[in-house]
Amino acid sequence: MNERPRRQRVSYGRVVSDKMDKTVVVAVTRQVRHPLYGKVMRRVTKLKAHDAANASRAGDRVKIVETRPHSKEKHWRVAAIVERGERNPSA
Repeated sequence: MNERPRRQRVSYGRVVSDKMDKTVVVAVTRQVRHPLYGKVMRRVTKLKAHDAANASRAGDRVKIVETRPHSKEKHWRVAAIVERGERNPSA
């Protein structure tokens, strides 16, 4: 029986912390419309992602893909560094 290939969820975000070993915290920003007033609001979700090579640094823009759980809170993996950021980001 042929199984369909599993579709991976992909997100893009900015690395906000790289202080852990082989783990980075990525802030993923999305825009949602307010249910009553209709104003577009910016929402930020912080996700922990596995970075086996410790290659990404704070401020980098990265592509992350959903993967099996690596730990209690870590269910994402850094797939690629899209853009290098400043060494000391102000935000």
